[in-house]
Amino acid sequence: MHTSRNVFLTGKAGTGKTTFLRQIRQSVGKRMVVVAPTGVAAINAGGVTIHSLFQLPFGPLVPGSAARENNINREKIKIFRTLDLLVIDEISMVRADVLDGIDEVLRRYRHRSEPFGGVQLLLIGDMQQLPPVIRDEDWQLLSPYYDTGYFFGSRALQQTPYVSIELTHIYRQSDQRFIDLLNGIREKTITRDQLTDLNQHYVPDFAPDDRDGYITLSTHNQRAQQINSEKLKALKGKLHSFEAEIDKEFPAHAFPTDADLDLKIGAQVMFIKNDISRDKLYYNGKIGRVTDFDDDRIYVECQGESKSLAVDRVMWENIRYALDPETKEITSDVIGTFTQYPLKLAWAITIHKSQGLTFERAIIDASAAFAHGQVYVALSRCKTLDGLVLRAEIPMHSIKSEHTLDEFHEQVQQQTPTEQHLTDAKRAYQEQLLEELFSFEYVHSLLYRSRKVIHDHSGAFTSDLMQKLLELTELLTGKGRDVSRRFVRQLPGYFSPDLLPEDNEPLRERLQKAGGYFHALLADEALPLLYRFDTTTKNKQALESLLESFDELEKELLSKQAGFSTLQTSFDTTVYQQARHKVELDFVPTRKKNAPTEKAGDFVKGDLYSALMKWRNELAGEHGTTGFKVLPHKTISDLVSQRPSNLDELMAVKGFGKTRARQIGAEVLRIIAAYSGKPARGSRKKAV
Repeated sequence: MHTSRNVFLTGKAGTGKTTFLRQIRQSVGKRMVVVAPTGVAAINAGGVTIHSLFQLPFGPLVPGSAARENNINREKIKIFRTLDLLVIDEISMVRADVLDGIDEVLRRYRHRSEPFGGVQLLLIGDMQQLPPVIRDEDWQLLSPYYDTGYFFGSRALQQTPYVSIELTHIYRQSDQRFIDLLNGIREKTITRDQLTDLNQHYVPDFAPDDRDGYITLSTHNQRAQQINSEKLKALKGKLHSFEAEIDKEFPAHAFPTDADLDLKIGAQVMFIKNDISRDKLYYNGKIGRVTDFDDDRIYVECQGESKSLAVDRVMWENIRYALDPETKEITSDVIGTFTQYPLKLAWAITIHKSQGLTFERAIIDASAAFAHGQVYVALSRCKTLDGLVLRAEIPMHSIKSEHTLDEFHEQVQQQTPTEQHLTDAKRAYQEQLLEELFSFEYVHSLLYRSRKVIHDHSGAFTSDLMQKLLELTELLTGKGRDVSRRFVRQLPGYFSPDLLPEDNEPLRERLQKAGGYFHALLADEALPLLYRFDTTTKNKQALESLLESFDELEKELLSKQAGFSTLQTSFDTTVYQQARHKVELDFVPTRKKNAPTEKAGDFVKGDLYSALMKWRNELAGEHGTTGFKVLPHKTISDLVSQRPSNLDELMAVKGFGKTRARQIGAEVLRIIAAYSGKPARGSRKKAV
C-alpha cells in the first residue's frame, strides 16, 4: 500500500493465499486490477484473464511483438495510465513471455520506460504446483530469448527488484506427520522411510462405497470424465438434466461447471462455490451425494450431516474493468453471467482442476506419468494422510526435482523483507514520486516532438506558430527544466534516513515553496502561452500529428500543476496520486472543448483567455493571494469555450459555484461580453 516494490507472494498449499487476495481487494486503497492465466482462475479470483485485459495474442510472444499487435480502446488505456497495482494470481502457470507481453503494453500506453510502466506487481502463486504449458514448437521460438519458461525468466522482471513473502502456517492440514511428508515432496527431500509410509496407502482394486465420499484425482481429463460417465450410467433411476442460464458474454472456457448438468439420485457431486449466505452450509470442494430433486432445488447429503442441503442455483459473473463515469474509479462491470447449480460430478476430477480445493478423502490415480508439481498438488488436496488412498505406488523418480525451480527457491529465501526493508521501500517510493514530479524531461521530449512535426511539414503552419513554440520551449527550459534540475540535485540534502518525506518538516517547507513556484510557472505562463497557439492549416495529417503532441503536452503540464498544487498543504502520497490521476481521467483537450465555437485547429479564439488571465492575476495581486485561488485556469478554459452570458449559465460552468458568482460573476460576464459582442445579462455587481 505504501511502496512501489514488486512482491512475489508464495506459500505451500493451504496457507491462505486466496484468502489474502480477498483481503487485499477490500483493504488496499490503490487503483488495482486482478488477472489470472485461465478463465476459471480469473472467475474464482474475481478478475479477468491476462489475455483479455491486455489483448495479447495467443501463442508464443517473441519480445517486441505484444505492444505492436494489439488495438486497445481509450477507456482501457486510461485504466492502464492510472493503474497503481496489478495483481496476477496463479503466477506459476504464467509463461515468461506473457509477463513480458504485459510489460510491453504497459510501457507503451503509460509512456514510461521503467519495467511494467512503473506499475507495482503483486504475483501470487506456488512454484511447486502446476507449471506453465509450453509446447515444444513454442519453446523453439522462445528459447533464443529465455533461459526458462517460468514467470521469473521474464526479461522485464529481471530488470526490477522484488521481494518475496512466503506464507508458512498451513490451515488445510493439522497432522504434523502428513505436513512433514508433503514438505519432503515439495522440497525434494523426502526420505525412503517417508516414501514407504506414503506407499502403505496403496490399496489394489480399492472400491469404496459411494457413501464414503472418496474422489479420484487423475492426471488426465479423459480418464476423469470416463470415471464420472461410467459411475453415473451405473446408477439406476431417472436422469435429470439442468441447463445453465447464460446471459450476454460468458465464454465456454470459463464455465465453472457443465452448461448441461446431468445428475441422478445417488450421484456423487462436489460443490464448486462457497456458500455466501450467513449459514455457510457448503464450500468449494465439499463432497456430497444427491438425494432428491424438486422443481427448483437439488438436495445433497454430505457425510457426517444428518440433514440434506437444499441447493439453489447460483450466479457467476464475468467482469470487465471499466472507469466509473462519475467517480473515475476503476470498477469491475458485469458483462455476462452464468447461472447453474454449484455442483459437478465428483467421482473423479483432474489434478489440474483440483488446485485450490480441499478433500476429506481422495484416491490418487498415479497410473500415468506425473508432470512437475502434480504429485504435490494431488497429495496436498487431502486434509489427512488417513483420508488418502493410492491407486498405484509412487516411485521416488516421480517426485521430480527441477534445478531451475530449486535455484529460484533459494533466491526467494534470500529476498524475504524485514521491517527495515519496508521502511526503506516507503521512503524510496515517496522520494521517487517527488523526483518524478520535479522532472521536466518528458515535457521537453514532447516539445521536441512538436517542433519536429512543424519542421517536417515546413510551410503547413504559420511562421508565428514555430516562434511561439520556441518561446514556450525557452520558458520551460530556463524557468522550468534548468531550475528543476538544480532543485532535484538539492533534494537528497533534505531527505533523511530517519524520516519519511511526508513526515519531514524542513522538506515540507521547501516543497511548499518549490511547488508554489512551479505551479505559478505552469498556470500563469506556460499554459496560457500554449492555449494561444494558432494551429490553423489545410494539411490534416500534419494537424493530427501536431495536435496529438500538443494534447499530450497540455495533459502533462496540467498533471504536474495538479501535483504541485497538493504540495501547498503537505506531501501526502495518496492525495498526490489522486490529484494526478484525476487530471488523466478528466482530461479533454482544450481544442475539443472549444470545438463548437472555435475554428478547427485553434486553441482559443481572440484574446478572451488572455484577458481573463490578466484580470485574474491583477485581482489576486490586489488581495494578496494566488491567481489559482481566484479562478483556476481550467475554469477559465471552460469559460472561453462555453461563453456564458448570464449568472445561471455562469454557475453551470464547472468550478464556478454560487460563491464565485456572487463575488466576481458580474466582472467575468462583462469581460466575456466584451469579447463576444453580446451584452452581459442578469449580472449583479458585487464587491470582491
